[in-house]
Amino acid sequence: MNHYLDRRRRVAAELISLVYIVIIAEIAIATGALYVLFPELGALSHEIFTRPRGSWARAPFLLVITPVMTALLGTFVTRYVPYGYLSVMVTVAGPLAIVLGLRSPIAPAISAGLLPLTLGVTSWWYPPGIVFGTALLAILSTIWKQFAVAPPNGTVASRDEDTTPGAESWWSIAALMLLVVIAVTVVELTHLRFVLFPPLVVIGFEMFVHTRHCPWANRIASLPIVCVLTASGGFLCRHYLGIGPRASLVAMAWGVLLLRAFDLHVPPALAVALLPQVMGSPTILYPVAVGIGTSLMAVSFALYSRIARQFLE
Repeated sequence: MNHYLDRRRRVAAELISLVYIVIIAEIAIATGALYVLFPELGALSHEIFTRPRGSWARAPFLLVITPVMTALLGTFVTRYVPYGYLSVMVTVAGPLAIVLGLRSPIAPAISAGLLPLTLGVTSWWYPPGIVFGTALLAILSTIWKQFAVAPPNGTVASRDEDTTPGAESWWSIAALMLLVVIAVTVVELTHLRFVLFPPLVVIGFEMFVHTRHCPWANRIASLPIVCVLTASGGFLCRHYLGIGPRASLVAMAWGVLLLRAFDLHVPPALAVALLPQVMGSPTILYPVAVGIGTSLMAVSFALYSRIARQFLE
C-alpha cells in the first residue's frame, strides 16, 4: 500500500485529522447544529491529511460542492418521500449521477445524499452544515499541503491517480444498484435500517467501480470485521461518553488504530465509527446491522468479480 507521507508526517497527519474532528464536534455541540458533524468528515479528513496529493485533496472545490449538492437532494427526498425502495434508489442513484456528472473524486458525497433518508433528517440546515465542515477541511488541507513531502521518484500510482468516472463500466454501476435493492429488501424484512448504512454505498462504489485501485477490494474478508469493530467502538463511545468532542475523538481514534492494526486503508470505516454521534438512539443492533450490510457487500462483490472475469472482460 503506497503512502505519500513518511512515517513521522503520517502520524502528524492522523493527529491533525483527530483535532479537526474534535473542532467540528465542538462546533456542532456549541451551535446545536448536530449535523455539522457529518460522519464522512472522518473519512475525508483522514484521507486528505494522510494523502495530501491524493485525488480528494487535489479537488478542494469539488470537496465542498459535491457533498452539498447530494445533501440537498437527500434532504428534499426525505421531506417528501417515505423510506422505501423509491426513496432509497433516488438518494443513491441521484448522488451517483452527481458524482459522475461532475467527474468528482469525492465519493463520500454519495453518503451525504443517503444520510438524511436513513436518519430522517428533514432540516434544510443539514446542507449548510456540510458546507461548513468541508470548506474548513479544504482550507486546512491547502495549508497542510505546504508541509507535505512529495512522493519519491518512480512511485507507483495509487487508486488516487485514476478516479475519472467517464471510463467506468456501466455493468459495475448496475451491479451496485442491484446490491442496494437487495439491501433495502433486507432492511424491510429485518427492520434494521442500518443494514444499508450510508458509508456502505461509498465502500461499494469504490469496490465495484474503482476495483483496480480500491485498497480494500482484495481484502473483502477483513472488511466486515473492521467495519463491525469500528461500529462497535462508535456505539460504545456514544453509550458511555454521549455526544460531543470527547466521544468523537475516541471513536475516530479507535477507527484509526483499527485501520493500522489490520493494515487496511478503508476511510469510510471511520465514518462508521462516527455515525452513532448523529443517530437518535443507537443500540447494540447498530454494529449487528453493519455486519450484515458489509457481509452482504463482500459476498456480492465476490460473486460479481467472478462473473465479471468470465463474461465481461
